Amino acid sequence: MGTSTRRSRRLMAVAAVAALATGLLAGCSKDSDSGSSNDGGGSGKGKTTLTIGTFGVFGYKQAGLYDEYMKLHPNISIKENVTTRTDVYWPKVLTRLQAGSGTDDVQAIEVGNITEAVQTQGSKFVDLGKDVDKSQWLDWKNAQATTKDGKLIGLGTDVGPMAICYRKDLFKKAGLEADRTKLAAQWKGDWAKYVDLGKEYMKKAPKGTKFVDSASSIYNAALGGASERYYDKSGNVIWDKSAGVKKAWDVAMSVATSNMSAKLKQFDKPWDQGYANASFATVACPAWMIGYIEQKSGDAGKGNWDVAAAPTASNWGGSFLGVPTAGKHQKEAIALAKWLTAPEQQAKVFAKQASFPSTPSAYANLKPAADTTAYFSDAPITQIFGDSAKTIPVQVFGIKDQPINTAITDVGILQVEQKGKSPSQGWDAATNEIKDVLGQ
Repeated sequence: MGTSTRRSRRLMAVAAVAALATGLLAGCSKDSDSGSSNDGGGSGKGKTTLTIGTFGVFGYKQAGLYDEYMKLHPNISIKENVTTRTDVYWPKVLTRLQAGSGTDDVQAIEVGNITEAVQTQGSKFVDLGKDVDKSQWLDWKNAQATTKDGKLIGLGTDVGPMAICYRKDLFKKAGLEADRTKLAAQWKGDWAKYVDLGKEYMKKAPKGTKFVDSASSIYNAALGGASERYYDKSGNVIWDKSAGVKKAWDVAMSVATSNMSAKLKQFDKPWDQGYANASFATVACPAWMIGYIEQKSGDAGKGNWDVAAAPTASNWGGSFLGVPTAGKHQKEAIALAKWLTAPEQQAKVFAKQASFPSTPSAYANLKPAADTTAYFSDAPITQIFGDSAKTIPVQVFGIKDQPINTAITDVGILQVEQKGKSPSQGWDAATNEIKDVLGQ
């Protein structure tokens, strides 16, 4: 496959070495993965140590849930192993699942990887359907984590309804409307309208700022509202024929070939610095990103950030907690996974960082933390994300959904956005990468 293939194989090799060596990822935050995590014992104080492998910011530690659980269960000690990016985290997990050792007691699974887990790793996870009331979760959420023979390998954590988070202070300086309701009306129904507003922003953009963080974020947001993605219902790969992919690619290219993008790769350190320096005015933000923005923008962002409804209802992300059969503390791990994903705990995580629950019984009483509400200019976060969640289309995911997406965003789009390649050249680069991923 030429240069793209060699680059892909080098990247995969580097990722594998990094994962197997230290599990540390330099990027958005300091990771705490210590490699093989099941030592078969406890903390040396008569306690059973349970490890939980996560990526990004799940919010369990931030919401005090680990401390609460350990207080309720004095015989349990919890250690969280965090990897920032899921495209680094998941290959590492697969390696350990296949080896039958080194997994965490509780293992997070991102929605882009759940089909692969269900279809190729189902036997490596405990059937949690025997231990829970499955009616607590959204039906489609349970379906994503259920094998053909009815085994439930993951309990739903959050879902990712989309909004637009924006700096109203920068909008005002650019002479644009800053009211969330009026803004949402301007771009309602079409991401192209959002891009058009970006062109207006750039005419009087405050010095050193751009309208949006990256073209990839717009791609993910637009694709999250499409029922057709990379696979059809029969499991056939259709990424190169998908109407949803084409539409998302086209809107991303209109950003990548303009001057409105900060050209940042999401979750890398410069992206974090972009928040801290207020270098971009908007970001397509799923609910789980609220806490991230608050953390990375810091005190200076309080009251300057606001939230408006996205152009179309869209979902980006959402995860599950599974219990690997290789774990040595399965009974205790199942109990922890059940507790962390119960409606009460999902509501607590939402209160801390607005990660939207996959348990409908939690919706009626959801309230973000007072400091989060104040940080985002008293935006009605629950209503905005809730309205989106109710109308998100059912989407089909496939075994290689996540790596296909990464090839398009981190290879194809970046070729155009950061290296000045044409959209057709970017598409060709993504195509070569995807063929390599699929073994074609």
